[in-house]
Amino acid sequence: MIPRPFEYHAPSALPDVIALLDKYGDEAKLLAGGHSLLPMMKLRFAGPAHVIDLRKVASLKGIALEGGEIRIGAMTTENELIFSALVAEHVPLLVEAARQIADPQVRYKGTIGGDISHGDPGNDHPAVMLALDAAFVLAGAGGERVVQAADFFLGTFETAMAPGEVMTQIRIPVPGPGTGAAYAKLKRKTGDYATAAAAVVLRMKDGTCAAARIGLTNVGPTALNAHDAAQALLGTAVDEAAIAQAAAKAMAICEPAADLRGDEEYKTAMAGQMVERALRLALSRVK
Repeated sequence: MIPRPFEYHAPSALPDVIALLDKYGDEAKLLAGGHSLLPMMKLRFAGPAHVIDLRKVASLKGIALEGGEIRIGAMTTENELIFSALVAEHVPLLVEAARQIADPQVRYKGTIGGDISHGDPGNDHPAVMLALDAAFVLAGAGGERVVQAADFFLGTFETAMAPGEVMTQIRIPVPGPGTGAAYAKLKRKTGDYATAAAAVVLRMKDGTCAAARIGLTNVGPTALNAHDAAQALLGTAVDEAAIAQAAAKAMAICEPAADLRGDEEYKTAMAGQMVERALRLALSRVK
């Protein structure tokens, strides 16, 4: 189908983006990689009167290490994440997850900020952001604010971003010594959304778990923070009994929707399996 008529804007500076959002309000949509917005416009599920293309805003790109954090511009592509030596050194989990997103064509255009901002429970970055304890910088007419990933994902296509705001940066604390991480994803074929997936970050000290975070993909109305599952690992050696208990607690919070990938029971069971796989792999990577 053909989208409804719209006016196209291509600002080159963030203040201009914010001014356009402030001027056009609900009639405007932001365009990042375009893999979510453009199909919805073609199907006429979305019909914005104004499309604001972010690709020329140079300040929204780039990867840097600052103050113990990896800071990533929201318009940084998946491909740029994959081939970033800085990300590979300090946050290898992000490289592992980005490699499992869709296919090379999508990864060359798709952006980390677009993936996160869309609020799709099937997207991979939200669960990874929960596991990494990331924070997001949001800018609007009233200035900047920083929102933790744990407070950002509210529901299906629903986030803590206010009208008129744009995500400018992702901030990820550099994991400390004794940390291992993994992203385990079950999908039917290359390029598909996850049937279920789990992101895990573990920190071990003196043979026991000192900290843990677990995020789940596509088994609820939004990415799920499996807090109780992670807490169950604390003080354990992350042995098979602890792994099984964590998987069971993760499954207990799952609320998947049945679709062609499976029914609720199957998806919930696979979420438990992905948690187990990710935990074993993360433990093997502890340094």
